[in-house]
Amino acid sequence: MTLKAEADALAGVVRAKRALDGRARRGASAVADPTAREFLRRADPVLGGLIDARPDFQPRAWLNELPPLDAFGTLIFQVIGQQLSVSATRTIVSRLQERFGGHMPSPQELLAADPQELRASGMSNRKGATLRALAERFLDGQLSDESLARMTDEAIEAALTEIPGIGPWTAHGFLIVALDRPDVLLSGDLALRRAVQRAYVFDHLPTEDEMVQVAERWRPYRSLAVSYLFASEFEKGT
Repeated sequence: MTLKAEADALAGVVRAKRALDGRARRGASAVADPTAREFLRRADPVLGGLIDARPDFQPRAWLNELPPLDAFGTLIFQVIGQQLSVSATRTIVSRLQERFGGHMPSPQELLAADPQELRASGMSNRKGATLRALAERFLDGQLSDESLARMTDEAIEAALTEIPGIGPWTAHGFLIVALDRPDVLLSGDLALRRAVQRAYVFDHLPTEDEMVQVAERWRPYRSLAVSYLFASEFEKGT
């Protein structure tokens, strides 16, 4: 590879990382997109009530409470958060940062670390093994900020769920958090299912199939609908 080709390749990676971080942070202090909000209000009266109750809703404001995250960092966050509350996830992430000099580990740093360092931060051995498998894929080029930013939602889900310990919930969360994809549903998320049960007056916790059915009317803005429902769930005690 010539010097110019190497420089061009490096520039492409830098641009992709900036784009990825920009998507993750984009609109973090902005109110919900008015076109999407109005579509959802008209498509679903129940959701419309949640929307009307939050006229200044900022669906991505919670990202301000997280450290800067590239693709690998976002996946660390998602894997740690599997089956944990948001507060427990943030506690483990904070401990992990402390063990890596105040920042999220890069793939190289994570693979070089003793697995017990991950365990000591509060994550299980299984999650540690999943993160190490992820790090290997970033190092060997199977995954990268650039390639993930260019892939379709379906291709990203397929690539990530090949890794043991990563299922649709983690992949879909990555699409929302890292890439700000607009039409993603976390059908298996327990907090979201509880929010739907309460808002739509189910007499039982809705199944994933029922979640998909309810959410069909939200297309192509399921991600924003999910944000409103999460807000209703997390605010219910306030």
